[in-house]
Amino acid sequence: MDRQFKLCALTAALLLAGCGGTDAPPAASDDVPPPPAAPEVTSIEIPERIVLERGGFTPEGVEYDLTNNRFLVGSVVEGTVYAVANDGRMTAFVRDADLRSSVGIEVDEARNRLIVTNTDGSVFANPDSTGVAAIGIYDLDTGLRTAMVNVDHLLGERAPGMRVFINDVTVGEDGTIYGTDSFARVVYAVDLDNNPSLLVAADVLPESVSMNGIVSHPDGFLLIASTPEGALYRVPLNDPAAFSRVELPEPVNGADGMVWLADGSLAVVCGVDARTVRLKSDDGWQSAAITGIASNQGAATTGAVVGDDVYVVQPHFADPEPPVLLRVRFE
Repeated sequence: MDRQFKLCALTAALLLAGCGGTDAPPAASDDVPPPPAAPEVTSIEIPERIVLERGGFTPEGVEYDLTNNRFLVGSVVEGTVYAVANDGRMTAFVRDADLRSSVGIEVDEARNRLIVTNTDGSVFANPDSTGVAAIGIYDLDTGLRTAMVNVDHLLGERAPGMRVFINDVTVGEDGTIYGTDSFARVVYAVDLDNNPSLLVAADVLPESVSMNGIVSHPDGFLLIASTPEGALYRVPLNDPAAFSRVELPEPVNGADGMVWLADGSLAVVCGVDARTVRLKSDDGWQSAAITGIASNQGAATTGAVVGDDVYVVQPHFADPEPPVLLRVRFE
């Protein structure tokens, strides 16, 4: 979502929650008890609007787990990943003492994994915090951690005051994980052996490009949302430096989370305009046309696909109201 909007909203939310942080992830914890069984959600019973049972935990990321028929949401404030039932009941699914802020989450059904960006939301409220950037990998059935991969060391020695914030994550056809860093303006990669690398370095990007939502296309490229300019960028995996801006008929202002739909179109959740835009491309995403617009009925950040439906999450960054999962309708 828009960096300036997020700065103001997250500052308020995190100050209310008293969230703090340090500059590096703590050592892995092996004594975290297994989480309780998560409630199941049957897609045919999902209502149009689900109000979560409490507020204040700020879920920016949402996914739908087709394997176990449930929504999963992260928490910027608490770090915990929750399963959400149709009536809004929440059950802690991933409880990991090393998860500070779970922002982007991605279900990888093919490998029975849940991928979680592990960052530190205190970078928005604490001027002395420079943040962390790590990727947590969890078993999709149990919620137990299989790996925590630190990636911010790939940036080398950071300049004084340089912040990191790993925002969103996706999985490629070969299982490689890709994550965006909104402050460092890079794309990290983690292979199936959990070896991290830097796919896109900041020095190859124009200053106008930010890093937010990310999706992987089976034809071997990534699409990345650049929030402030309302743009999408296409990044070929075999030549990342040959990135290009996707030609759009108009900016997708506040472009944040993105999800692929069954027909190959792309839904882009736009926080600033309180809408979700559906895009379609006939030239391999060199360009795209707007084929539908849906109202988010308020600020939303990311979306999840359930069959033919798209649900967006409304986190309520700046107030204590309960978050909402909302089905959007394209017109």
